[in-house]
Amino acid sequence: MSHRTTLAHYRHRAAHAVRLVVLAAAEAVLNRLEPATPATRPASAPTAVQVVESVAVDAPRLVVDPATVFSADELDALDPEIIAVSCGEFDQAADEARAADRTRRRAKKILDRLPAGLYGAWLVERVESNRLVADLDAVRATYQRLGLGDVPVKACAPGLRVSRAAGVPTGIETLVAVAA
Repeated sequence: MSHRTTLAHYRHRAAHAVRLVVLAAAEAVLNRLEPATPATRPASAPTAVQVVESVAVDAPRLVVDPATVFSADELDALDPEIIAVSCGEFDQAADEARAADRTRRRAKKILDRLPAGLYGAWLVERVESNRLVADLDAVRATYQRLGLGDVPVKACAPGLRVSRAAGVPTGIETLVAVAA
């Protein structure tokens, strides 16, 4: 299956490159403005590196691989072409899912405002959902009333991101040669 590069992919890459350039420029400017000796700089003044690091908070944090990843022996036995095809399929499916979500949201804007009824061959109705969600306002009120402090929260499961590596040839032959 071939890999489709979309305009959104190029926009994302360009935005990332611009962020890197801006951060590098900010670091250079801050390094020039920083006092020559630490003794003349107030203790509360951040260094250029601290400022640049605090600006770059939108970068996702990498997490440890789960225990279910392939072992070294299993990975050696895996055909590199299967990996390349899987990455391409995953990326294409993600692009198609985003496009489907945009289409669904656009249609839902109209459909949400329609009263229930028959519209041509389409029946529009509202039904009760079976999905249950915690009432966070009630939970917060209960915690506050009982003096339990803040409501405990945990991070979501880490997501899998697949993207084409910059500067790497894309042919299957190259992947096979690298793996060999």
